[in-house]
Amino acid sequence: MFELKAQMYFAAAHHLLNYNGECENMHGHNWLVEAFVTGDTLNESKILVDYKVLKKELKSVLDLLDHKDLNELPYFKDISPSSEIISQFIYKKLKEKISIVSKISVWETSTSCCSYFE
Repeated sequence: MFELKAQMYFAAAHHLLNYNGECENMHGHNWLVEAFVTGDTLNESKILVDYKVLKKELKSVLDLLDHKDLNELPYFKDISPSSEIISQFIYKKLKEKISIVSKISVWETSTSCCSYFE
Protein backbone atom coordinates (compact mmCIF):
# COMPACT_ATOMS: atom_id res chain seq x y z
CA MET A 1 0.00 0.00 0.00
CA PHE A 2 1.26 3.49 -0.86
CA GLU A 3 0.35 6.76 0.81
CA LEU A 4 1.07 10.23 -0.53
CA LYS A 5 0.56 13.53 1.23
CA ALA A 6 0.33 17.05 -0.12
CA GLN A 7 0.20 20.15 2.07
CA MET A 8 -1.32 23.54 1.41
CA TYR A 9 -2.47 26.56 3.42
CA PHE A 10 -5.55 28.73 3.42
CA ALA A 11 -6.52 31.69 5.59
CA ALA A 12 -10.05 32.38 6.75
CA ALA A 13 -12.15 33.79 9.56
CA HIS A 14 -14.84 31.99 11.52
CA HIS A 15 -16.62 31.83 14.82
CA LEU A 16 -18.07 28.84 16.61
CA LEU A 17 -21.76 28.55 17.35
CA ASN A 18 -23.06 27.26 20.68
CA TYR A 19 -19.61 27.72 22.20
CA ASN A 20 -18.98 29.44 25.50
CA GLY A 21 -15.56 31.05 25.22
CA GLU A 22 -13.31 33.22 23.11
CA CYS A 23 -13.86 31.19 19.95
CA GLU A 24 -17.49 32.31 19.80
CA ASN A 25 -16.06 35.64 18.61
CA MET A 26 -14.92 36.20 15.05
CA HIS A 27 -11.27 35.23 14.64
CA GLY A 28 -9.03 33.83 11.95
CA HIS A 29 -6.48 31.14 11.27
CA ASN A 30 -3.90 30.21 8.70
CA TRP A 31 -4.92 26.57 8.36
CA LEU A 32 -2.45 23.97 7.17
CA VAL A 33 -4.25 21.26 5.22
CA GLU A 34 -2.76 17.84 4.56
CA ALA A 35 -4.40 15.69 1.90
CA PHE A 36 -3.61 11.97 1.95
CA VAL A 37 -4.22 9.50 -0.86
CA THR A 38 -3.70 5.76 -0.57
CA GLY A 39 -3.68 2.88 -2.98
CA ASP A 40 -1.79 -0.16 -4.11
CA THR A 41 -1.99 0.33 -7.87
CA LEU A 42 0.62 2.48 -9.57
CA ASN A 43 0.16 3.85 -13.07
CA GLU A 44 2.50 3.23 -16.01
CA SER A 45 4.85 5.92 -14.64
CA LYS A 46 4.96 3.98 -11.36
CA ILE A 47 3.20 6.71 -9.39
CA LEU A 48 0.00 6.56 -7.37
CA VAL A 49 -1.18 10.02 -8.37
CA ASP A 50 0.72 12.95 -9.82
CA TYR A 51 1.52 15.47 -7.07
CA LYS A 52 0.69 18.24 -9.55
CA VAL A 53 -2.82 16.85 -9.95
CA LEU A 54 -3.32 16.37 -6.22
CA LYS A 55 -2.12 19.91 -5.46
CA LYS A 56 -4.19 21.44 -8.25
CA GLU A 57 -7.38 19.76 -7.05
CA LEU A 58 -6.65 20.55 -3.40
CA LYS A 59 -6.07 24.20 -4.30
CA SER A 60 -9.40 24.31 -6.15
CA VAL A 61 -11.16 23.16 -2.97
CA LEU A 62 -9.23 25.48 -0.68
CA ASP A 63 -9.98 28.42 -2.99
CA LEU A 64 -13.62 28.00 -1.90
CA LEU A 65 -12.52 28.79 1.68
CA ASP A 66 -9.52 31.07 1.32
CA HIS A 67 -9.90 34.61 2.67
CA LYS A 68 -13.57 34.05 3.45
CA ASP A 69 -15.76 34.33 6.52
CA LEU A 70 -16.59 30.63 6.72
CA ASN A 71 -19.81 31.27 8.65
CA GLU A 72 -21.17 33.08 5.60
CA LEU A 73 -20.62 30.20 3.17
CA PRO A 74 -23.70 28.10 2.31
CA TYR A 75 -22.10 24.80 3.38
CA PHE A 76 -21.56 26.11 6.90
CA LYS A 77 -24.93 27.81 7.29
CA ASP A 78 -26.29 27.17 10.78
CA ILE A 79 -23.34 24.92 11.70
CA SER A 80 -20.07 25.78 13.43
CA PRO A 81 -17.23 25.76 10.92
CA SER A 82 -14.98 23.93 13.36
CA SER A 83 -11.81 22.14 12.30
CA GLU A 84 -13.87 18.94 12.35
CA ILE A 85 -16.45 20.27 9.90
CA ILE A 86 -13.83 21.99 7.74
CA SER A 87 -11.81 18.76 7.39
CA GLN A 88 -14.99 16.87 6.46
CA PHE A 89 -15.91 19.52 3.87
CA ILE A 90 -12.46 19.40 2.24
CA TYR A 91 -12.48 15.59 2.23
CA LYS A 92 -15.85 15.36 0.51
CA LYS A 93 -15.03 18.01 -2.10
CA LEU A 94 -11.61 16.56 -2.91
CA LYS A 95 -12.99 13.01 -3.02
CA GLU A 96 -15.27 14.14 -5.88
CA LYS A 97 -12.12 14.86 -7.92
CA ILE A 98 -9.68 12.22 -6.64
CA SER A 99 -11.36 8.99 -5.59
CA ILE A 100 -8.38 7.63 -3.64
CA VAL A 101 -8.36 10.46 -1.09
CA SER A 102 -8.11 8.68 2.26
CA LYS A 103 -7.79 11.43 4.87
CA ILE A 104 -7.72 15.18 5.34
CA SER A 105 -5.91 16.76 8.29
CA VAL A 106 -6.55 20.39 9.18
CA TRP A 107 -4.11 22.16 11.47
CA GLU A 108 -5.70 25.17 13.17
CA THR A 109 -2.45 25.93 15.00
CA SER A 110 0.95 24.24 15.07
CA THR A 111 -0.23 22.14 18.03
CA SER A 112 -3.91 21.49 17.18
CA CYS A 113 -5.03 19.21 14.36
CA CYS A 114 -8.20 17.43 13.28
CA SER A 115 -8.35 14.62 10.72
CA TYR A 116 -11.36 13.32 8.81
CA PHE A 117 -11.49 9.96 7.03
CA GLU A 118 -14.11 7.36 6.21
